[in-house]
Amino acid sequence: MSNKPPKILVVDDEAKIVEVVKSYLENSGYAVCEAYNGKEALEKFEKENPILVILDLMLPDITGEEICKILRKRSRVPIIMLTAKVEEEDILKGLNMGADDYVTKPFSPRQLVARVEAVLRRANDALIPLSRIISFNNGDLVIDTLKY
Repeated sequence: MSNKPPKILVVDDEAKIVEVVKSYLENSGYAVCEAYNGKEALEKFEKENPILVILDLMLPDITGEEICKILRKRSRVPIIMLTAKVEEEDILKGLNMGADDYVTKPFSPRQLVARVEAVLRRANDALIPLSRIISFNNGDLVIDTLKY
């Protein structure tokens, strides 16, 4: 069993935002890998295998929306969009295309970390093996509704 902290990929073309997010996540026990454009984000995603992606939508080469679509075809990794796009249509579009949460800039780094932890809790709950939910007792099927 590895003692490595869980890794989060932070994708934003603004270095100051990446630094702030990285600092708060590392102080909360996470490892962070960074990407400053879409191409780098896709490369780091494949190489680093993060447990969650924090994704800006307005990147210099590939849009965050396009990256989200690509990641959704490859993985169910949780995605939190972190963006200056604040219109309701943008938020709905982001959530409907597969983001697990949507945070608008300016933002509270502490709230972002809390959202990361909430999304990861939900993702981990969804990964409970069926063998921990379903069992048999003297030939009867038993479903643990507290775990389901």
